[in-house]
Parts: sequence; structure tokens; C-alpha cells
Amino acid sequence: MSSSTWGYEAHNGPDQWHKSYPIAQGDYQSPIDIKTQEAKHDESLKSLSINYNPSSIKSIVNIGHSFHVISEDTEEISVVKAGPLQASYRLNQFHFHWGPSNDFGSEHTVDGKPYAAELHFVHWNSEKYSSFAEASKNLDGCAILTVFLKVGNAHSGLQKVVEALSLIKTKGKQAAFTNFDPSTLLPASKDYWTYIGSLTHPPLLECVTWIIFREPISASPEQLNKFRSLLSSADGEKESLILTNYRPPQPLKDRQVRASF
Repeated sequence: MSSSTWGYEAHNGPDQWHKSYPIAQGDYQSPIDIKTQEAKHDESLKSLSINYNPSSIKSIVNIGHSFHVISEDTEEISVVKAGPLQASYRLNQFHFHWGPSNDFGSEHTVDGKPYAAELHFVHWNSEKYSSFAEASKNLDGCAILTVFLKVGNAHSGLQKVVEALSLIKTKGKQAAFTNFDPSTLLPASKDYWTYIGSLTHPPLLECVTWIIFREPISASPEQLNKFRSLLSSADGEKESLILTNYRPPQPLKDRQVRASF
């Protein structure tokens, strides 16, 4: 399996990734199952400082196994800091993970139970490193804020994202996507779990401080179904839907999950 052909099918999915990416069997892999009884309350964990500015959001792109909403931020206007973080981390993009039905599709699970989908806000340590690529080679390089999605009422913030998906139906398609406030996708409660882990798809680099909000947001079945309407195929290729794009939980090994609450 070459690095360009990994995916989420049986022949190239998560069970096969270790053949091209040996780090897949490393000690700091993500996602994990959060066992709430084993998560340790840490009084030193401060509240998060999340400042997102709609002006940093520029475009939306179909990358073949998901879609990214891109933040182009040259002035540190969309950042997260405090909490478990020792620096300011700049927003790079956000994306979602989902499964073949609305019953499951989150990457992280809580006490063995999955949510319908999972949202990742991906940030990089811009105080210490000069680019996302450089940051991702270091344990303190990236921070990912994580929001679970449960089936419920339609989410007004998510609706603008969902409506843009028709513009990027096929792999490689990109469209302008502006004046969107990412903070509309955050839950009301900012209680979180945190642990050290990895990117959840190749190259699976162990560079992430994960910050996982306890409280999910709701999305309607129709909104969630729209994710699965995207194609992993490019224009002119045989149509192939992105029905699933999540990695199952990995062993926690010697890590500790800490809780802010």
C-alpha cells in the first residue's frame, strides 16, 4: 500500500495502515476509548481560551476521504490557548469523521459508546514552529479540539457547512467559504478530557494534545446524511461515496486521560 492509496476500505483501511506507517502501532496513537471512571480530574487544568475569527475562514475542499474547511490565518486571529496547552495554537482547518449510518461514526468513544460523528478543529503551535508541517513532527506541535455530534435537532451553525458541500461534491473540488464563525460549532459547556496522542489518519504522527469536549452538539439526520453524499472519486471517475472515514480506538498503553471537571 503506497502512501497515496490509504483509505477506509477493507483493503486499504485502518487495519492495513501499519504496513506503510509503522507508527500506527506506536505508544501514542489516537483515537482512544475514554473510560470516564479512569479519567483523572486535574485541578491544574485551566479553562480554555478559544478565539476564532470568521475572517480567517477562507475555503472548503473535498480531500477525497473527508472535507476540510480551511483557515488561512497570518495574524494569530483564530487561536486556542490555556487549558493543558503551554503555547498559543493557530487554527489550520476543521473537518469531520462519520460512519455508514447515524448510529456510529465518531473516532473517540466514551465508555465504549460511539457518537454519530466527530468534529476536529486542528491547530498548530505557532509560537514555537514556523509551519503546520514542522509542528506536526513534534510532540507539542498540534492541538485538536474535538466535538462529538449526536442525532437530534438540526444545528444552525452546521447548516452553513452542510449547504456548501454541494459545491465540493467530487475529490479535489474547492470553493470559497467565508464569513463563518467556527465557534458556533462548539458546545455550551467547555468541560473537557485531554491526553497526548496522534493524528488519526496517515501519517499518524504523534504530535497532538487532544482536547475532547464532554458535551456533544446535536445534528439532524438530514445534516449527517449530507456528509455521506460526498464522493471520494474525482470528476470523470466512477462515482464512489465517502460512507465512512473513522479510525477505531487504539490502545491507551501507559497514557493518562485527564479531566478538567
